[in-house]
Amino acid sequence: MELSSSFTHLPKISDISFSSSFTHLPKISDISFSSSFSPIPIQIHLKTPKISKNFGVFAVAIDPQELPQNSPQRLLKELAERKKITSPKKKVPPKRFILRPPLDDKKLAQRFLNSPQLSLKQFPLLSSCLPSSRLNNVDKTWIDEYLLEAKQALGYPLEPSDSFGDDNPAKQFDTLLYLAFQHPSCERTNSRHVKAGHSRLWFLGQYVLELAFCEYFLQRYPRESPAPLRERVFALIGKRNLPKWIKAASLQNLVFPYDDMDKLVRKDREPPVKSVFWALFGAIYLCFGMPEVYRVLFEVFGMDPEAEDCQPKLRRQLEDVDYVSVEFEGNKLSWQDVAAYKPPEDALFAHPRLFRACVPPGMHRFRGNIWDYDSRPQVMRTLGYPLAMSDRIPDITEARNIELGLGLQLCFMHPSKYKFEHPRFCYERLEYVGQKIQDLVMAERLLMKHLDAPGKWLQERHRRLLMNKFCGRYLRDKHLHHFIAYSEQVQDAFEHNRRLRNPATTAVQQAIHGLSYTAYGKPDVRRIMFEVFDFEQIQPKAV
Repeated sequence: MELSSSFTHLPKISDISFSSSFTHLPKISDISFSSSFSPIPIQIHLKTPKISKNFGVFAVAIDPQELPQNSPQRLLKELAERKKITSPKKKVPPKRFILRPPLDDKKLAQRFLNSPQLSLKQFPLLSSCLPSSRLNNVDKTWIDEYLLEAKQALGYPLEPSDSFGDDNPAKQFDTLLYLAFQHPSCERTNSRHVKAGHSRLWFLGQYVLELAFCEYFLQRYPRESPAPLRERVFALIGKRNLPKWIKAASLQNLVFPYDDMDKLVRKDREPPVKSVFWALFGAIYLCFGMPEVYRVLFEVFGMDPEAEDCQPKLRRQLEDVDYVSVEFEGNKLSWQDVAAYKPPEDALFAHPRLFRACVPPGMHRFRGNIWDYDSRPQVMRTLGYPLAMSDRIPDITEARNIELGLGLQLCFMHPSKYKFEHPRFCYERLEYVGQKIQDLVMAERLLMKHLDAPGKWLQERHRRLLMNKFCGRYLRDKHLHHFIAYSEQVQDAFEHNRRLRNPATTAVQQAIHGLSYTAYGKPDVRRIMFEVFDFEQIQPKAV
């Protein structure tokens, strides 16, 4: 009998001799193999058909040219063989890939009609930020337990907001305040309507905060350039400092009901706090408007713009020899001045003080220059300016149009032209306010347009629509970049090098948004962005 080529052919069982790894034993039943053999059963082909019934051989066939016993290649081969024989476990696809049958038209229509998002016709933005389905008993339990504590900390009356009339946006404050505290790490975030409602609020709230601080600091520091202003904002509402403000208002137990906030590591502490902080200001803005945002920031959270750790880093300042408007001269405006300010009835602009903070009075020296005669009429024609206004006195209309023309000239005035002698004679401050109002207007547009979209998706869409290269591209599509006033030394470089030109066109685009906001208000920013420049890219293109 021959087991395989490595075994010796012997006629009798008793005379079988094995290789050196076998132990010679008199009985078959006592034969033991060493542990180096694989447990995988391998078929053995026997040449002699007649074998006694009690004889069974368990062995591994070995090639004559096989690798040594302990070599890694051999072990890898054995592993490969073993994997072939053991059947792999079937993987269940994750739930999100299992398709559900679509809702039929009747159910879908019913779901939309029952959604609170379609309940307020007179407040479309507020309505779009309500939860997509009605609050259930678990939501109401949280409201019963914690809402009074939140309201007391923020300084609001404790009675339910349902007592307000239907024409008052504050009626929805309880619902939005509940959503604001349901950050992604808390237990209620598995409910779709809560998760999406919270993320939509923080998506809006971040731009509300940026615009609030932008307007406040531009008026408080009328001579500063935007760089130190941005540093001040970051020092107040950068994510590293937000836990400090939440703790100052005693809201940490609502954000972390089961943990001590001070003992959490930064990566566990900061994202939930940032999410709640932004969503909170989204809710306050929707229900009470911008003055209330200032009150909560400076009264409830106790932010101090003059604090030592909120000051910008020291830098070489250009000497500012130009005048500022009379209302800013010699006094720093407080947050109460900004929050309570109402423009007079015969004011030239929607936000006259913000306009004065961005367009210095000395701009009048440029009236009647070449740009004013040559470029201004073409720019105003493209932008649809001046808008028709019903003024009682014709002189007011004329004064507004003159100021608007000077503001437009400032929008197209590149820093290389006059900035080193006159630091505020460039578009930088208008660009700063334009960036912030552009972000907020686009955020509101997306919220009202995509009712069922979560905040993360809206954030990505917002970023793609407002990417800097696109903003500059819309201006270039209208051929307005030819009117930018550069200094003679850099004019050729900027006109023939797109890496220099494109950021400049982006800045001019944003400065135009800032001017339209200060002069005519938010509706005109919408007109400029979505009708004149087509930021959403939905208008038909000329063939």
